[in-house]
Amino acid sequence: MTDTVDPRLQTRATELFGVRFPIVQTGMGWVAGASLVSGTANAGGLGILAAATMTFDEMVEAIDEVHERTDKPFGVNLRTDAVDIEQRVDHLISAEVKVASFAQAPRPDMVVKLKEAGLVVMPTVGARRHAEKVAEWGVDAVLCQGGEGGGHTGSVPTSLLLPQVIDAVDIPVIAAGGFHDGRGLAAALAWGADGIAMGTRFLLTADSKVPEEVKQAYLATPVTGTVVSTAIDGAPQRVIRTEMVESLEKAGLTRFPKAALNALRFRKMTATSLGDLLREGLAMKKNQDLSWAQLAMAANAPMLTKATMVDGEIGVGILPTGQCVGVVDDLPTCDELIQRIVVEAVEAMNRLAPATSF
Repeated sequence: MTDTVDPRLQTRATELFGVRFPIVQTGMGWVAGASLVSGTANAGGLGILAAATMTFDEMVEAIDEVHERTDKPFGVNLRTDAVDIEQRVDHLISAEVKVASFAQAPRPDMVVKLKEAGLVVMPTVGARRHAEKVAEWGVDAVLCQGGEGGGHTGSVPTSLLLPQVIDAVDIPVIAAGGFHDGRGLAAALAWGADGIAMGTRFLLTADSKVPEEVKQAYLATPVTGTVVSTAIDGAPQRVIRTEMVESLEKAGLTRFPKAALNALRFRKMTATSLGDLLREGLAMKKNQDLSWAQLAMAANAPMLTKATMVDGEIGVGILPTGQCVGVVDDLPTCDELIQRIVVEAVEAMNRLAPATSF
């Protein structure tokens, strides 16, 4: 690819993140490791490391590995309610990470600390009021995810949510939820966004360490093959509709004994210690309004996802995904994917208004 970038692809986001293209790879738990993050960064996008599902030591090791693989900017995704969040924030600062990404809203004091250290702070939002709130706290950008997005998601489609958020704040907005190609990037820029973020599309690349058989299960999923379910951990989550998910949907989470038995059964399948299961559950109970039945399943939900996405145990059956899974049919490298998206985006914009020479 030429070193010259179409100026229409130079946005507030590329300047803020220090990257060539307004394309972000999201911090997917158990998926966005050092290989995927560095592959995205070296291709000119912003890769985000999924530290929320890592221990502190695993996060430190992964950040070091990314630094070894690339000298380009990258981000790290954190859980605000992590018991060691202060230690993690301090390490992001000392490790000179460029972007601190949050799935939940970071505390105002955390925003100030990170910004004073020179980091870019970018939480994910799913509603206009959430964007307005974190903007008031001084975050640098927001990642706005519509209902087509994978994993925990809302119900408002990207096409309706994105313009609302763009109108509500004056900081860069990154569009997420359903994006997978250059036409989507051009559309997001036309809406007024400063770039796009993609999870599923990056999961389905050669740089992703997700087991091959799991990738093939994703590629075989039709556009109608996903479901937003609350039966996994009590919160709406878009996943591939598998036999396991169907079973959980039918059983529901209305009776604690059945849910508790399911949690213990899944614990054995995922080799999760009872102590870890209880600690995760109590932390969720403290930070979320969950019934005891929901709690029993929610505590083990991360391990169910890990068993599938890391260990290749497709029978466990929890495969978070965006709705765009049904239109993805190949496994390019991150570099091939980003180059393709850039070419497609420029072609789409040229169909509307040919670029002047630059």
